[in-house]
Amino acid sequence: MEELTLTTPAVLFSAISLIMLAYTNRFLAYASTIRDLHSKYQKNKDRVLYAQIKNIKTRLYLTRSMQIFGISSLLLCVLTMFLIYIQQHTLAVWVFGVALILLIISLSLLIMEIQISVKALEHHISDIESKE
Repeated sequence: MEELTLTTPAVLFSAISLIMLAYTNRFLAYASTIRDLHSKYQKNKDRVLYAQIKNIKTRLYLTRSMQIFGISSLLLCVLTMFLIYIQQHTLAVWVFGVALILLIISLSLLIMEIQISVKALEHHISDIESKE
C-alpha cells in the first residue's frame, strides 16, 4: 500500500456516521414495532404474532451486531489517525485494514438483515394475495 495519510481514514468518518444513523433508525423502528407486537400478543396469543416477534427479534440482534461492528470500525479509524500522528505507520496500516474488515462485516450483516426483512414483508403480502 502506498503511504497512508490522515485523510484516508478520515474519509470513512462521514460514511460510517451516515451508516450508523441508518442503523439507529432501524433499531428505533424495531423497538416501536416490538412494543406494538407485544401489546397485541398480550391481548391475543396468535401464532402469527409470535412468528413476527421471533422474526423481529432476529433482526434486532442483527442490527445490534451491525452497530457494534460499525462503531468498532469507526473507533479503529480514529486509532489509525492517532497512530499516523505518532509516526507508527506500519501499525496504522494494519489497524486501518482491520477497520475496513469490520466495516465489511457490518455491511454484510446489513444485507442479511434486509433479506430477513423482505421475507417478513412477503408473508404479509402472501396473506393478502391468498385472499384475492
